[in-house]
Amino acid sequence: MVARLYTATLFALYQLTLLLGIMLLPVAMLTEQFGLRLPMDRAVSGLNEAYDQASA
Repeated sequence: MVARLYTATLFALYQLTLLLGIMLLPVAMLTEQFGLRLPMDRAVSGLNEAYDQASA
């Protein structure tokens, strides 16, 4: 039961991170012109790996 809740929570966080990344795309493009980079790719990759490990 706890493992199922953990997996569902990770999936929800993964989906929310993807949505946040899509919503922040214009901001990321603007900040990249000034040499700053938003680390959304690391957040998405980390949650993806954690979800894959939990669901296996």
